Amino acid sequence: MKYEDIDFNKLYVEQKKLTSFKAKGKDAWDEKAPFMNKKVHKSIYNEQFLSLLDLSNINSVLDVGCGVGNLSLRLAKSVKEVNSLDYSSVMLEILQENAKQKNITNINIINKSWYDSWDEVANCDLVIASRSMEVKDMKEALLKLNNKANKKVAITYKKGGSFVSEEILEVLQREIIRKPDYIYLVNILYSLGINASVNFIQSEGRSTIYTSKEKFIQSVSWSIDGLSPDEINRLEKYYESLDKTKKEEKDFAYWAVISWDKKTF
Repeated sequence: MKYEDIDFNKLYVEQKKLTSFKAKGKDAWDEKAPFMNKKVHKSIYNEQFLSLLDLSNINSVLDVGCGVGNLSLRLAKSVKEVNSLDYSSVMLEILQENAKQKNITNINIINKSWYDSWDEVANCDLVIASRSMEVKDMKEALLKLNNKANKKVAITYKKGGSFVSEEILEVLQREIIRKPDYIYLVNILYSLGINASVNFIQSEGRSTIYTSKEKFIQSVSWSIDGLSPDEINRLEKYYESLDKTKKEEKDFAYWAVISWDKKTF
């Protein structure tokens, strides 16, 4: 078999169906929005991601999966127009309130999902999708982003195939099926004739929720559905066994930043 014969998108779709990490629905993101708004704006992730963007000759940005606006609000200060797209109406409401408080008036709100028609979404010079690429068909999503870009696309995708650390998985004693890793995306783009650049940035790891046992359990439950009473008991004992130094110790999650110049087919 030659490299060209491998259908990386088919492999992605198959593993995505099997993975233990299932995509969250709109209601779950609506509920999570206020909590996100308290934390995400202060994350080291924001400036690390933005530092990799070349905004020269960029007048407009489409921010897909914009959430509460941690990137949209920053980009609005550097470009003429930001179109912020998300399928969570609560996320968008909070973004609008954040923009109002900062007297930012050049953000347009778009309440759509990956699976809606984007025919009415305006093309922009730069299209970004930050931590929002948990889609059923990756090739379809990548083409959708490329088609809406006038010049460039930049996305991020979790490195490692798991939203839960190896240490916590050992505590749970649960076998998981990892989600497709970032390299699938690079290979799918390559199969489309797109030579993408890849860099890596950080976000705060799970230690940032070690403020209470309840929040720790809640965070793990967000990533892995259906925790059993035994698993919750093991997580509680694990948390209680951590000394103060361990609870305050910083750890990091890593994200691949995948970017490319718009491809015309």
